[in-house]
Amino acid sequence: MLKWLEKVLLPLAEAIGRNKYLIAIRDGFLLSTPLLIVGSLFLLIANFPIPAWINWIESVPVNGVTLAHYFGKPADATFAIMAIFAVMGIGYSFAKQMKVNPLFGAAVSIMSWFLIMPYGVSGKVAVDGLEGKVDVFLRGGLPLGWVGAKGIFIGIICAILAVHIYSFAERKGWTIKMPDGVPPTVVQSFAALIPAGLVMTVFFAINLIFGFFKTDVFTIVFKFLQLPLMNLGDTLGAMVIAYIFLHLFWFFGINGGSVVGAVFNPILQTLTAENLEFFKTGVGQGHIINQQFQDLYATFGGCGSTLSLVIAMLLFCKSKRIKELGTLSLIPGIFGINEPIVFGLPIVLNPLMLIPFMIVPTINIVISYIAMALKLVPITNGINIPWTTPVVISGFLATNWVGALLQAALLVLGVLIYMPFIKIMDKQYLTEETKGIEDDDSLEDLSFDDL
Repeated sequence: MLKWLEKVLLPLAEAIGRNKYLIAIRDGFLLSTPLLIVGSLFLLIANFPIPAWINWIESVPVNGVTLAHYFGKPADATFAIMAIFAVMGIGYSFAKQMKVNPLFGAAVSIMSWFLIMPYGVSGKVAVDGLEGKVDVFLRGGLPLGWVGAKGIFIGIICAILAVHIYSFAERKGWTIKMPDGVPPTVVQSFAALIPAGLVMTVFFAINLIFGFFKTDVFTIVFKFLQLPLMNLGDTLGAMVIAYIFLHLFWFFGINGGSVVGAVFNPILQTLTAENLEFFKTGVGQGHIINQQFQDLYATFGGCGSTLSLVIAMLLFCKSKRIKELGTLSLIPGIFGINEPIVFGLPIVLNPLMLIPFMIVPTINIVISYIAMALKLVPITNGINIPWTTPVVISGFLATNWVGALLQAALLVLGVLIYMPFIKIMDKQYLTEETKGIEDDDSLEDLSFDDL
């Protein structure tokens, strides 16, 4: 069985790990990650679950609004325009994959995306003197919906297509050559003129064609690609299957988070952004499955939910090797870092530990999903809690005390599941350590006088 899995999974992981499109998407989203985390911290302060604090910041006037309004601005400057950062990052990363200037790759990605975006902000206003009557209007402007979560998937497509066109023009030599002595920045700008112009022309034509059919690319992609993918990703089955593959990859020493996350994380991050909007404005709907659900409820202490394993090692094992490894791994595990366990115990290529390594996260996902579906635990609020936040604290910040209690219960359940498996390894290591001591004693008894 293991040989068959190795034969199937290793080539698949290698193909995904080398795929330039998935690498660009994965690395591109990293541009927005620190900004979203910092913006989330401000939003967390604004919505810290203490009623007295919330009432106070909502009562302090500042320039015609309240202090709470100002605390919400960092979130608006990050989450509300997160697709802009994603498009820039993906264009930059993909341009590096295609061996063209990454700055111009980011620039043409943003340009092409905005070129096909439908401009206009709609709204309603009361008509003077006519009670109950409103006037519907449409004004020019950038709709925040398209530069936020709704625009991510079309942004991915635009970035990849724009850089492809730009790279094609460069490879064909369709560039303006400047004479010697011209400053390098000027040379690069003129060299990018024709490739960038070609990108603009192609996207202008795309926008015009869709315009003849009285629609736009953003709406089509959102309805027929993004919504179905989000609906598929927002299911218990999709999450369980993704995590089974994620942990199978880790079993063979491959970073499963990078491999599976390259495909799954864009969906999860979009669902998280919709949760944030839902909690802030009440518009749309909340989702159980999202990035926070994955980071805060699927695993504790890293892949395999190995913080439970570390606790089991410290509580129930007697061998020196496991005790010392558990002691060294406890602090990193609390903050979600578990490479010492994965490679030091090891879990990699250890068939005995594969069973709980896959079962514990799966049980965490299923129980958490059911608890949230039954409304016993609130769904996560969309605030981007860093994955390094310790268990219980992260659950409290993302939901409330009930979510923190659920995390603690799942952590204990994981300890009980890991316990019989790690005790088998402990017994094996104890035997090896005892045999090693006996061998050392026999050597100490030797004397040259006996020769």
